[in-house]
Amino acid sequence: MSAVLPRRSGPEAAVAPRRSRFNPKYLPLTATISLFMLMGTLGSVLYDGFFSPQVFLNLLIDNAFLIVVAVGMTFVILSGGIDLSVGSVIALTTMVSASLVEKHGWSPAIVIPLVLLMGTVFGAFMGLLIERFRLQPFIVTLAGMFLARGLCYLISIDSVSITNAFYTEVSQVRIPVWGEASLSISAVIAMGVVLAAVFVAHCTPFGRAVYAIGGSEHSAMLMGLPVRRTLVGVYTLSGFCSALAGVIFTFYMLSGYGLHAVGLELDAIAAVVIGGTLLTGGVGYVAGTLFGVLMLGIIQTLISFDGTLSSWWTRIVVGALLFFFCLLQRFFTSRAPRR
Repeated sequence: MSAVLPRRSGPEAAVAPRRSRFNPKYLPLTATISLFMLMGTLGSVLYDGFFSPQVFLNLLIDNAFLIVVAVGMTFVILSGGIDLSVGSVIALTTMVSASLVEKHGWSPAIVIPLVLLMGTVFGAFMGLLIERFRLQPFIVTLAGMFLARGLCYLISIDSVSITNAFYTEVSQVRIPVWGEASLSISAVIAMGVVLAAVFVAHCTPFGRAVYAIGGSEHSAMLMGLPVRRTLVGVYTLSGFCSALAGVIFTFYMLSGYGLHAVGLELDAIAAVVIGGTLLTGGVGYVAGTLFGVLMLGIIQTLISFDGTLSSWWTRIVVGALLFFFCLLQRFFTSRAPRR
């Protein structure tokens, strides 16, 4: 006959349910934010003028296009896919914009919506191929990368400078923030994209479907979620973000060139991974991607403030961080409960 244990009452009963452990899924994001704050503190201690509002805002100004691309990449990776075409789409956007504005005299009011539509359709086409024919995203987007980069050289093999008054004025506009610190229009657009993406990811059926598909596509289908439409949607969104980043990059460089944004897709993937999004999909945050981009930016800023280190040290440090976060992701997946 088994003994009946008495029920707890009083203070002990109140304390027991309050026991909580740190959820491992927040570990990569917490590590990213902590490392960013640590690097900012280190820079402010080592270098005069590092800890100033304008230095921080410059991280947003100089990396606005990367923030927008990385937001689109976040949704793709959350769904369990990958998009290698983003850098080439940026280059194609700059080339089409420069060619239409400078060589053909088109108005920016027509050119900008046109290139945004072009990038969106390009992403939707790749998403349709991936979903319809069950092709590997790596191969499809790799083909898209070669296609978009090749189309750049059909337009021109040389750099095309942009002297249009609208582009030059937008590139020079600064919006006062606090004191003498200011932001560019590109940085404001990038932050608007981040806020919109946070809302879409966490407050819309589309965002919830993306997380569900990344966790288990088969389970998402059994739940009745629109898996096929969502998969096409994430690549459509990535194509739009790439084209928008191309518009921002055009403001930043004031030129179109087939070699613009070479390797930017790798920077975007690195920012997403450093931001805490699992490459296997299903776990991650847009806010973490923002901090991942800022992490890349603050590494470059530290190296430039030092003045004695080669710019290649940026790649070395980023590589080390990627190794660290890959191990952190492995630790997270090993601690996650089995389904």
